[in-house]
Amino acid sequence: MEGFELARRLQDNINRVFVGKEEVVENLLVCLLAGGHVLLEDVPGVGKTTLAGTLARSMTCSFGRIQFTPDTLPGDVAGVSVYNRKTSEFEYRPGAVMSQILLADEINRTVPKTQASLLEAMAEGQVTVDGEIHALPSPFMVIATQNPVEFLGTYPLPEAQMDRFMMRLTIGYPSREAEIRMAGQFLAGQTCGKAEAVCGAEDVLRLKEMVRAVTVREPMLGYMEDMVALTRQEPRFVLGASPRALLALLQASQAKAFLLGRDYVKPDDVKAVAMQVLLHRLVLSSEARIQKADAAAVLKSLILKVKIPM
Repeated sequence: MEGFELARRLQDNINRVFVGKEEVVENLLVCLLAGGHVLLEDVPGVGKTTLAGTLARSMTCSFGRIQFTPDTLPGDVAGVSVYNRKTSEFEYRPGAVMSQILLADEINRTVPKTQASLLEAMAEGQVTVDGEIHALPSPFMVIATQNPVEFLGTYPLPEAQMDRFMMRLTIGYPSREAEIRMAGQFLAGQTCGKAEAVCGAEDVLRLKEMVRAVTVREPMLGYMEDMVALTRQEPRFVLGASPRALLALLQASQAKAFLLGRDYVKPDDVKAVAMQVLLHRLVLSSEARIQKADAAAVLKSLILKVKIPM
């Protein structure tokens, strides 16, 4: 399929630098090609920043990073208006958000007001500063990282912001072989800064158009809707998947099929991305938490209940 080879080269290029986590890399590209944003939740030091930087350099896209701390202000993210005495006018000074790939590092280390400054950018591809609308570059993708909520000094992301992320991914520790290979690459100077560029921003936009053209038959739409509906009917969830979750599941399934070289979506594509797309949007009831219910296990059981279309 046209464009498949380019997407595969991009994936292989990232895997050469970010070793041992092929599934994470594939899901990251699914979000990129589907036009979504990613939340990487894991302990420090497993390569979250390396992964984001390697992606940006592989596409020759502009890369911005903002380190969230308790004193980070919304203006640091969206930008501010500064008065110019020479022209007697206010000028817009861009914030970190004016990048094609934005790494929002440790997003749950900052206060909710600053966290919310990303909402408009993630949802609409623009920011509003002092009543003026500023369009973001295209393609635009937020890769946010957060430490596990049990860590000290964290502010849990509200449900509305969690819903803006297409996927929540966990990297985890590498295998023994992958970690030794990573150490060898480090000794050889093969860091994320050495990642080769295999495509440009225009190529990414072209690939995204191809993904949107991937065929989704009516029975497949019903299959996705049934899956989402079950999360709303499940009594152990006080908050089920939103309509935005259905659209994210649809787009991610299209991108998954595209990366596998197909121009149509199969049930296997939906099941392959369902956990990453839906799990972080679901909230267990207080009774379920007391009973130590596992949200992932509950969701897996619901996915298995859905009738697969013929």
